[in-house]
Amino acid sequence: MTTYTELVTQIRDYTETDSNVLSSTIINDFIEHTENRILRDLDIPVFTSHQYSNFTASSGFLTLPGGSALTPTEFSVINSVQIYTAVGAARTYLERKDVSYMNEYWPNRATEGTPKYYSQWDYNTIYVVPTPDAAYFSEVSLSKLPNRLTSTNANTWIGDNAPALILYGCLVEAFKFLKGPAEMLQIYTQSYETALQEVAAQQMGRGKRDQYMDGVIRVPRPSIQPGLGSQKIPTQGGR
Repeated sequence: MTTYTELVTQIRDYTETDSNVLSSTIINDFIEHTENRILRDLDIPVFTSHQYSNFTASSGFLTLPGGSALTPTEFSVINSVQIYTAVGAARTYLERKDVSYMNEYWPNRATEGTPKYYSQWDYNTIYVVPTPDAAYFSEVSLSKLPNRLTSTNANTWIGDNAPALILYGCLVEAFKFLKGPAEMLQIYTQSYETALQEVAAQQMGRGKRDQYMDGVIRVPRPSIQPGLGSQKIPTQGGR
């Protein structure tokens, strides 16, 4: 587990600098850039957010749940959009299309019907066609960062569960900023990639398996051929 204060200290210790060189403002940039990079590199459950809202009849546009609070730095991608007519009613997934397709499919936005397609109109707006003929409820699945690691938010999932990943990512940013030795930058880049693969294996591999349906993951291990015991196995051409 790495808190915000611990991470700041580690970055300065690893780079052998102090606050005169790496101020809190600069290190906060390192952390933000690294968190954004991790969000782009990983698709893990902690980044998934299900948010709810409802359309307005006669309008094909829906501000993403959270409204103006969902800034470009907080919002990443839409995973899916569902609509339903009432709580407990059957839900329907909308198909994602680009805006040009939707404009051709439904050229008259004044004509209403049951939405079938959606597109991301801008960073915090969804556009659907046909134009809704009722105030449909919506459930939007988003991939977005949870609260960031800051001086006022000492703990996050990444800091608590993947401390090496955020540390090495920040050190990559730090050595680029400091114009440090190329070999050190390479070492920390490789360390970040290794930590990334470890988190991905757990969260995107094992974390998305079901032991009942898929069985327990088995790692192949070399075994001694039965009957040979501790005898040396001769190689080809040897005795």
